[in-house]
Amino acid sequence: MRLAFFFGAAIIIILSTLFSNRLAHKLANEERKKIELWAEVVRQFATEPEKGVDMDYTLSLKVIQGNTNIPVILVDNKGNIIDYNNLDLSRKNKDSELKKTAQKIIHKNKFIEIKISDNVSQYVYYDDSKLLKELTYFPFVELFVMFVFLIVTLYALNTSKRAEQDRIWVGLSKETAHQLGTPISSLMAWVELLKLKNVDEKLLTEISKDTQRLHTIAERFSKIGSKPEPKPQDIRPALENAVNYIRNRSSKKIEIDTQYPEYGTIVFLNIPLFEWVIENLCKNAIDSMNARGKIDIVVIPDGKHLIIDVTDTGKGIAKTNYKTVFKPGYTTKARGWGLGLSLVKRIIEENHDGKIFVKSSEIGKGTTFRIILRSA
Repeated sequence: MRLAFFFGAAIIIILSTLFSNRLAHKLANEERKKIELWAEVVRQFATEPEKGVDMDYTLSLKVIQGNTNIPVILVDNKGNIIDYNNLDLSRKNKDSELKKTAQKIIHKNKFIEIKISDNVSQYVYYDDSKLLKELTYFPFVELFVMFVFLIVTLYALNTSKRAEQDRIWVGLSKETAHQLGTPISSLMAWVELLKLKNVDEKLLTEISKDTQRLHTIAERFSKIGSKPEPKPQDIRPALENAVNYIRNRSSKKIEIDTQYPEYGTIVFLNIPLFEWVIENLCKNAIDSMNARGKIDIVVIPDGKHLIIDVTDTGKGIAKTNYKTVFKPGYTTKARGWGLGLSLVKRIIEENHDGKIFVKSSEIGKGTTFRIILRSA
């Protein structure tokens, strides 16, 4: 659709430009003929009286006075200005402006020679009329207008497409949260019933943890699309909670370290969604390391912001894919929808008014994702 749109716009611009150029060429020829007639009248004024010929100057004067839009300068063979017409000159510096304007017109070298006698000539130099100049510039103006129109149209299409994607995201998230709600409520009821049956307490504790986990996941999905105001929170508990969850469910060959500053760790935070971000980043890192390696999470105060760098020792990302990894559908896994990092970007940017990007990466050595949040 976009290709057809650009193709159609290009055809319109080309046809319009060709038509404008053709029209400008015709108008230029007409102006040339008018100046030739003007020059002929000047020649008659200069030569006929010398021959003793009586003339009716009414028509000649009409021709001279009829040129109201084409700038002309009449000069002798020594370059002295004899007469001029249709020059836009100010009253204060008329002489100096006349010389400058005359030089510009003469420099364009559009002239008609008037033979006064065998040894004497005068020259009529002329410039394009304002109408012809406007017509000459018209294709460029039209091109600019069309370019602006294309930019606005593309922006509208992208905005519309993104709005549609947002609606799909929100609808899918809300529906997921709704579908999870019923079985989670049922599981909670079963846990309470099992407690009455003297089931192993340790077993019930683990079931309760997993049920609560499902409840947390449903709550996260329900928050997608809504914009709850992030509150000032210490980032350390949220980070540790997410890291501990991943650590307890990962291979012992995966090492996850966190480093915090002594102060400045209070940020505007939506804890459930931020924990989801860290979990997604850690899961992607573990997948890229083939269940063996290290993840370093470093928190760095930076004035009005707080920086969180998540570094892994995985496969790395090609520089050309630094932005692509955040697009929905991008994945290097055999299974998966490629929504993890897209969701992470959405949560950081839309729910926390922050930024996330690939700070650095090297193939075969690892990747660092950087998150920037507002300090409270």
